[in-house]
Amino acid sequence: MLTFAVARAVRGIEPLVAAEISSSGGEVRWIRHREVWFETSSPGPGLLGLRTADDVLLAAAVVDGIGPERACLRRLAAAARALDVEHLLRLRWVVGGASDSGPGAGFEVSATFVGRRSYTRFDVEDAVGAALAGPLGLRYHTRRDGRVPPAGALAWRVTIEDDQAVIAVRAAARPTHRRPYKLGSVRGTLHPPLAAAMARLAALQDVAPPVTVLDPCCGAGTTLVEAHALAPRARLLGVDVDPAALQTAAANAARAGRPSGAPGARTAPAGRGGFGWMLADAGRLPLPAGVADRVLVNPPWGRQVPAAGRLAADGDALRREVRRVLADDGLAVALLHGPAPAWRGFRVEEALEVSLSGRRPVIAVLRRRVSGPGRASRAPAD
Repeated sequence: MLTFAVARAVRGIEPLVAAEISSSGGEVRWIRHREVWFETSSPGPGLLGLRTADDVLLAAAVVDGIGPERACLRRLAAAARALDVEHLLRLRWVVGGASDSGPGAGFEVSATFVGRRSYTRFDVEDAVGAALAGPLGLRYHTRRDGRVPPAGALAWRVTIEDDQAVIAVRAAARPTHRRPYKLGSVRGTLHPPLAAAMARLAALQDVAPPVTVLDPCCGAGTTLVEAHALAPRARLLGVDVDPAALQTAAANAARAGRPSGAPGARTAPAGRGGFGWMLADAGRLPLPAGVADRVLVNPPWGRQVPAAGRLAADGDALRREVRRVLADDGLAVALLHGPAPAWRGFRVEEALEVSLSGRRPVIAVLRRRVSGPGRASRAPAD
């Protein structure tokens, strides 16, 4: 039997989420604002393994005719009352979402819509919540007036775009973007699905091992953990100027169940995948030219995280160092708060604008411009 599901996504990476779904055996049906709708004939825990998705929901109903008028709330509530909630909860258990704290936690509804309407998101939530309370036999917890549902509450979601609404239930006890490994964090840490999207854009799954992946501003290690999930035999090297960040990164990598070296280790063991951590300045990397097959980097934006070390005095130093250490046939994937063409010495192969922290950075896929034969060029950066 086919199961209809919805993957929520960071704005701008919906095509990458769709590609991951297709590679996992799902059948993508539609892509719309921050959502990818798909079908699968074998629902199971694998649905929760979509690393580029913010959340995975099991679609309960698609309701047409939901316009901007308040009267449409009655239509939405009627659709919610008619749901086969027993079937949905059984399916959720199969997928792996049966770890909620129990019926005492009740349930909550979160709603979003696109466009101006004569009702609020709280009106939508309360209309659907009141309608579901009877069939579910659970207490509904409203979010109105800033109230926060209790931990473990069963999560339902309503999204409305144009005149179509989707009512869905979260497939797991918590959103998939909340990675179990990421208990440690640092300021400006990267959103895990965005890091996973960067790893996919680096085409790590297509590179024959051994492959060396470098993050010269690794922070909490999110990009490298996500890269390792895609390419488990890769050699991963995280560099940061902050020793506390390196300690956090090493702990996160260990919790992810990956082999992890101690901070200060310069490389992973020869011929094997694993992590290495280096305390160093991204503006002067103590690494040979051409050593990295892939570079994944989220440079300091100067908003949450100010530039430090050589980058504080010379903002172009990172670009020059990435160009120097990247192999001639390598790729760099950078989250840039500015035009990708400003990275001179690189050819922009792809650029995706995303929505993040109220800003519109670009994920740029950059290929090093080669000035001569061989793995690494010694020509000075322009």
